[in-house]
Amino acid sequence: MTTTLTLKSGTSWADAWSRCLAVAPEAFRDDRVLNLWNSGWQADGRPLPATSPVDGSPVAGPPRLDGATAHRAVRAALDRHRAWRHVPLAERRARVAATLDALAAHRDLLALLLVWEIGKPWRAARADVDRALDGVRWYVDGIEAMTEGRAPLDGPVSNIASWNYPMSVLVHALLVQALAGNAVIAKTPTDGGVACLTLACALAAREGVPVTLVSGSGGELSEALVRAPEIGCVSFVGGRDTGAAVATAVTGLGTRHILEQEGLNTWGVWNYSDWDTLAATIPGLFDYGKQRCTAYPRFVVQRELFDAFLAAYLPAVRTLTVGHPLAVERRTDPYPRPDFGPVINAAKAKELHDQVAEAIDRGAVPLYRGSLADGRFLPGQDTSAYVRPVTLLNPPPSSPLHHAEPFGPVDTIVLVDTEAELLAAMNASNGALVATLSTDDRATFDRLAPQIRAFKVGHGRPRSRGDREELFGGFGASWRGAFVGGELLVRAVTRGPAGERLPGNFPEDRLTS
Repeated sequence: MTTTLTLKSGTSWADAWSRCLAVAPEAFRDDRVLNLWNSGWQADGRPLPATSPVDGSPVAGPPRLDGATAHRAVRAALDRHRAWRHVPLAERRARVAATLDALAAHRDLLALLLVWEIGKPWRAARADVDRALDGVRWYVDGIEAMTEGRAPLDGPVSNIASWNYPMSVLVHALLVQALAGNAVIAKTPTDGGVACLTLACALAAREGVPVTLVSGSGGELSEALVRAPEIGCVSFVGGRDTGAAVATAVTGLGTRHILEQEGLNTWGVWNYSDWDTLAATIPGLFDYGKQRCTAYPRFVVQRELFDAFLAAYLPAVRTLTVGHPLAVERRTDPYPRPDFGPVINAAKAKELHDQVAEAIDRGAVPLYRGSLADGRFLPGQDTSAYVRPVTLLNPPPSSPLHHAEPFGPVDTIVLVDTEAELLAAMNASNGALVATLSTDDRATFDRLAPQIRAFKVGHGRPRSRGDREELFGGFGASWRGAFVGGELLVRAVTRGPAGERLPGNFPEDRLTS
């Protein structure tokens, strides 16, 4: 008998919105969010309509500013920066710590906003919030040593980030940058997260942290947020096309920059036999529908191991569950735990469907295609943003799935016969953030890993962006500018001794630490 599901009690978008109005009335109006600049919340900009990927229902859209207003916001941020950089470190630390306490008090509301705005399952949404809080607390505890002998930049840090990790990437960066003595500017991602970011910035602003939050199209605001002379550093997280344009601008201007871009993260399998371990790892690789910068959408497999690989892979991928992140049997039930929910929007889902169909039409072999029929959905809900897991063998070179990150639950497999082919296939995208090589022989791993063009290479286990003291960066086209993580994040947004060269990936001078 099929069970009719319902929405968990107290988790509707209306519930979340009413809580936002109660917690931060200065930042939320009855039907919209506000922009934050010039030390106040501004009812300017043109709110765009937006829908939740969860069920297609309306949610708050970004209030898009024009370029002239964005320039005014940047100039106002510079004024705040000039004052904030002289605030004693102890006071900056106290204000950021108070912000963390406020964010922690509203942890569940922030997570619920992430569920509705970007489709994160509850467990992943809570983890995003917690990683932000825990990560920034690590810096609060150790900031004295990290800033010793260093000074804030000459202008504020401008942050342009993708929608998938509003808290653990963007809010984390904002608070550490402010802790280091800089005023901070953030552009809300167009595709989602505006309410979550608005609430987080409202709580920070109440504690006196000099944060600016604006919305708008990249083309309209880039002149102000990337090219304005007031900007001390540009921090970007996103795709290669937009990142390349930002890189060209900041390199020409000589602006400090941190540009994290996508890459095709690959998992190689060579002379390997521990299939139980691999099988246990596969479901976790689909976390958040592979909508993460460190997802692994490509397996490069030794041909003679392909049968054993499939015997481990296929049963594991068949266990994946997809569904509405808040659908339960009884309204008082615990939060559901699907492996993933929707992708970011229906347009992205259609793009993935079309890419898969085109790849198959051009010769890719479909090894697995899941079904949404067994998904956990509310009666009659819109499921246009949901994508079933798919696995393709040998996508054709003409397909985007051959060389680019799909950013959805689509795996591709490439078969190789030699170590040279293995390395070429693992380096298909000219640089990646992470990679993994599963091989029984440690000596083989030690010999091949340095030839894989990824910043982090795991031996039989996935690598992540990392937290706290762990460094992060990329090789090739996956990164431009200073590396971050640990002490390097603070170094990237402060000035050290004259002539200092930051570890990073620069066009003419790449340094690694």
